[in-house]
Amino acid sequence: MRVYVVGGAVRDRLLGLPVQDHDWVVVGATPDEMLARGFRAVGKDFPVFLHPRTGEEYALARTERKSGRGYTGFTVHASPDVTLEEDLRRRDLTINAIAQDEDGTLIDPYGGRRDLENRVFRHVSEAFAEDPVRVLRVARFAARFDGFSVAPETLALMRTMVDNGEVDHLVVERVWQELARGLMERRPSRMFAVLRECGALARILPEVDRLFGVPQPPQHHPEVDTGIHVMAVVDHAAVTAQPLAVRWACLLHDLGKADTPVHVLPHHYGHEAKSANRARAVSERLKAPLDCRDLAVLLAREHGILHQARALRSVTIVKLLERTDALRRPERFGLLLEAAACDFHGRPGMAERAYTQAAIWHAALAAVRSVDAGAIARSCTDKASIPQRVHEARVAAVKARRAEEDD
Repeated sequence: MRVYVVGGAVRDRLLGLPVQDHDWVVVGATPDEMLARGFRAVGKDFPVFLHPRTGEEYALARTERKSGRGYTGFTVHASPDVTLEEDLRRRDLTINAIAQDEDGTLIDPYGGRRDLENRVFRHVSEAFAEDPVRVLRVARFAARFDGFSVAPETLALMRTMVDNGEVDHLVVERVWQELARGLMERRPSRMFAVLRECGALARILPEVDRLFGVPQPPQHHPEVDTGIHVMAVVDHAAVTAQPLAVRWACLLHDLGKADTPVHVLPHHYGHEAKSANRARAVSERLKAPLDCRDLAVLLAREHGILHQARALRSVTIVKLLERTDALRRPERFGLLLEAAACDFHGRPGMAERAYTQAAIWHAALAAVRSVDAGAIARSCTDKASIPQRVHEARVAAVKARRAEEDD
């Protein structure tokens, strides 16, 4: 029985990156032997065990044979006669197919160290094509390791997988999981660039794919198309360490622009409502968490008016605060402003400019929250008039706050 650390822990150590956790492969053992040593079995589809002290995963060396469509269509063979090299061969990329034994010796039968040095993502074998999740994983790795490129033969294989319809069999939960992880990497736009290059974006997120080639409106540098703008917005969200809900909202905020008739371009009149409807539909199709869906819909619908804060009437400001539920959900409204700032900074020449509109909205919200709705309600003899009286008081408070700031 031999034990090896494999995959990401070896890769990241060689790259000089922090190692978050370890995956182990055990060669020459049976499930009964693992249980006898105190390990706890947790694997359903193949033998995986938890270490009795550290809780880390130890998997028996195994091979896999394609037996159906999608990422679950595999027959697994795990036995003491499976070699380390055979186990490593089933892995996706050469940089993830390096093992290290207990003495620190590296076992690298597929050239992973060379590809790490050359900053290349290369598939280990043709078995790569049997699992469509690997298309998403390569794209996600591109977002994390933004100095790496995809080997031409690997990209060609990914295109073939898309053309053969393998990607169409991905379950939405796994698509969301990989997209969410990629969005949280250091440069999310690279994930979408790789997906576009192999044709997978048009299958997985056609609404985003359609944005490339659509010009921006005249006031927003129409020479930069909407797809490029959206990628800049998402990357700015990553640079500013925004949470997933903000990054997802940034990705979907302009979807309606792809529906603009050609004769209207580069203008996009009223695209916000279309963008909001599409953001909701995409979020629901991919089963995104509710906080991601709701923020995406809000940003798509409201980002245009949020940018106009300085020119808006006080009554318009109060109406927006009310319809976004900013009084009850101030934290979410704060995230909405963060996402709007990312949209602003994603325009050419705006990355270093201050998004002063956020301060205006925060001040307005503070003014509205200072209104004592309970006191107004108690003073009203006509209870039906309470909502209008409260609304009017909020508008007056915002007007007073803005007058103070002008002075």
